[in-house]
Amino acid sequence: MPAAFYLVLCVQALSTLADNAFLILAIARVMELDGAAWLIPLLKISFTLFYVLLAPFVGPLADAFPKGRVMLLANALKVSALLLLLCGSSPLLAIGLAGLGSAIYAPAKYGLITELLPARALVRANGYFESATVCAVIFGTVLGGLLVSRAMPHVELPFAGQAPTALAAGMLVLLAMNAVAMLLSLWVRDSGARYDRHSFHPLELLRRFAAENRLLWRDALGGLSMSVTTLLWGVGATLQLIVLRWAHEALGLPLAQAAYLQGVTALGVVGGAVLATRWVALAQAERLLPIGVLMGLLLPLLLCIHSAWTAALLLVLVGALAGFFVVPMNALLQHRGCTLLTAGRSIAVQGFNENAGMLLMLGAYAAAIALELSLSALILGFAFMVCAGMLLIWAARQRRLGA
Repeated sequence: MPAAFYLVLCVQALSTLADNAFLILAIARVMELDGAAWLIPLLKISFTLFYVLLAPFVGPLADAFPKGRVMLLANALKVSALLLLLCGSSPLLAIGLAGLGSAIYAPAKYGLITELLPARALVRANGYFESATVCAVIFGTVLGGLLVSRAMPHVELPFAGQAPTALAAGMLVLLAMNAVAMLLSLWVRDSGARYDRHSFHPLELLRRFAAENRLLWRDALGGLSMSVTTLLWGVGATLQLIVLRWAHEALGLPLAQAAYLQGVTALGVVGGAVLATRWVALAQAERLLPIGVLMGLLLPLLLCIHSAWTAALLLVLVGALAGFFVVPMNALLQHRGCTLLTAGRSIAVQGFNENAGMLLMLGAYAAAIALELSLSALILGFAFMVCAGMLLIWAARQRRLGA
């Protein structure tokens, strides 16, 4: 792997670490302000919204400029988000601005990987990338739990707005982390890849994006891999919040400790991703669909668990299956997208669909909380969606193979 890949990997890990800690801190801030329970999934929705709204535009943006400079802009927006939170702004507004930065950042970082590496190295590179990302998720959730715990020193900020906060020290830590990621982006080298110039008129971009979206969905392997990643990203984002609630209601854990338990799932994802890089070739990715069904069947076991250690073991197993399954699927989708489109545009299409799935699932979860549905009903419902969705995707693949 070239040195430029490892620098992008470092920036990605640091940025993801801060993003996941930011979510825990934003949840704590909502609770500190006595916000309604349904505001918590809205934090995740606010972070994700720009991935969908700006999908037609961020791909061309990533292809029009050196991707290191796009990453620099994205991390600068995340720095601005922390400054807003420190000044007393709404957590929804601050995390939304961070989401804007992440939406701009995504096609640049993944597009740069496809530009720097040959297709045969993409599964291995994605294994490294996903392992580093998931490690950042683990330590990010743990860091978030630490930043909202009583172990942090109390810091008084004269400009913290009308609602005082005990979370200022944590906000300063995240501000420093995002500032370092922004500075590291200055050293990300230009891959040298250049694409044909196209119109940046909004209507033209929307028409082009719709055509690119149709092209990738109609491709046999591209449509298969995107349907899998879209479903799993949506369920995974919602399950992240469900685990926090389940840890509180079933195990009696406060937010700080629930965040630690949530991060345990990512340990399994790292192991699964590493195994996938060793055992799964790009051409074998579509044979892994039964693993997705097995993941769904394991989720209801949470309802039978009343020990944190047993819960940790189950979550590690679910994470390992997810890592072993998603990494090859993501590599297959990137390869087909880069073949059919450009690196930046294909990642923008992928991000649009995956984050649209997340918005739908998170919206359903927020509505379920507002309707006061039980936790057991939520877990069973999401397990059913995983199993049913994977079975439908598997059936579609079988029809295509039999045609």
